[in-house]
Amino acid sequence: MRVGLLTGGGDCPGLNAVIRAVVRKGEMEYGDELIGFLDAWDGVMDRRIMPLDVRSMRGMLPKGGTLLGTRRGSPYDRPDGLESVVATFHDVGLDALIVVGGNGSLTVAHNLFRDLGLPIVGVPKTIDNDVVGTDTTFGFNTAVQTATDAIDRLHTTAESHDRVMVVEVMGRDSGWLATHAGIAGGATVILIPEQPFDIDEVCTILRARHQRGRYASIVVVAEGAEPVEGTMPSQEKVYDLFGHVRRRGVADRLAPEIEGRTGFETRVVLLGHIQRGGTPSAFDRVLATRYGLAAIDAVHASAWGQMAVLRGDDVMLMPMAETADKTRAVDLSLYRNVASVFFG
Repeated sequence: MRVGLLTGGGDCPGLNAVIRAVVRKGEMEYGDELIGFLDAWDGVMDRRIMPLDVRSMRGMLPKGGTLLGTRRGSPYDRPDGLESVVATFHDVGLDALIVVGGNGSLTVAHNLFRDLGLPIVGVPKTIDNDVVGTDTTFGFNTAVQTATDAIDRLHTTAESHDRVMVVEVMGRDSGWLATHAGIAGGATVILIPEQPFDIDEVCTILRARHQRGRYASIVVVAEGAEPVEGTMPSQEKVYDLFGHVRRRGVADRLAPEIEGRTGFETRVVLLGHIQRGGTPSAFDRVLATRYGLAAIDAVHASAWGQMAVLRGDDVMLMPMAETADKTRAVDLSLYRNVASVFFG
């Protein structure tokens, strides 16, 4: 078979491990010819490809990012998009396409399978861990560790200066990263999109901690966290090119509110894209490898419209229809029964 791969959406530690696994098993066990499409769906529509083989994948396991390049966007955004995708499948002689992506990319993959009947298999990835149907996405473990390492370092400088540090992490629509990194890093307060926060309650927690002689605090906030309506000045919504609300800047709004209400010196730390970059953790390398192997097996089982997911210790298949246009929210029992126990 001639099998194509693309990586879509934001980059993520472990993408190269998925590609490596697909290529290894596809070439060595199934005798497939593997090709990669450059820059996600743009590469499919514009027919920009590169050959993939076992030799070309040597040394890629520990490398972050993706050798295929990635970007956001969809064939549905271009007038000739769907026609171009179908033409590429035909002209390139493509028997199957493996799409490695997050919510957006998997939704597009599902829609193309549904609307055009294209032979597509999905693999979930995102540092946000917000894909419905899988217990964990690869990239999440690495991002949590990166954020936790940063929080550990911030504790010492916060303690040296008796400061409050407001640490903003990624998580536009879900707070998995903030919750896990906040628990692991011993945060004083964790703020997530799933639970609107009251700035007065946050300041009460910080004051109580201060009265106990703990003059340094770490507030971990997901970029999509929002205050309870009316408790802080509202911010005008700004949209990106794809219609998504730009969520960044909550820490810059939160810090002066904390300092003004408590009198505690407060600083902002934006971890930004360092959460996406760098070497994937051992856990993410193994999970990405298992996903890649499951994906090429799904291709040879003609399991079109399916995606690899992790359930417990098992990797299995699930229809992409079950995750399309959805976001997996944080289990609030984890937030309320575990994380909040350590607030203050």
